[in-house]
Amino acid sequence: QVRLVESGGGLVQPGGSLRLSCAASGTIFSIYALGWYRQAPGKQRELVASVTSDGTTNYADDVKGRFTVARDNAKNTVSLQMTSLKPEDTAVYYCNAENIQSAYYLYTELWGQGTHVTVSS
Repeated sequence: QVRLVESGGGLVQPGGSLRLSCAASGTIFSIYALGWYRQAPGKQRELVASVTSDGTTNYADDVKGRFTVARDNAKNTVSLQMTSLKPEDTAVYYCNAENIQSAYYLYTELWGQGTHVTVSS
């Protein structure tokens, strides 16, 4: 069974930085896309950033230039380096993986359990 486990959330002051990490566990042969979504209270879940297996990245407009997504294909991990954080970045951040080929099953999509990020003074 494949699982996504996130770490790195917490409380940070405006203008600060935080790094989120996500690791996919299990016997995995390939993952097409890894990324991060977030959901603020009362709002829909939205894409923050993603990266495909060939390194193509995609960012939400409001995080471009502040956040950097990176993946390690050998370790099946993805990180999100967040800088110049703003109060409006406060949300639960979810790791996402698409088209995960494991030893026994092809998963269309998987989600992590979520990690809280609070930007406040």
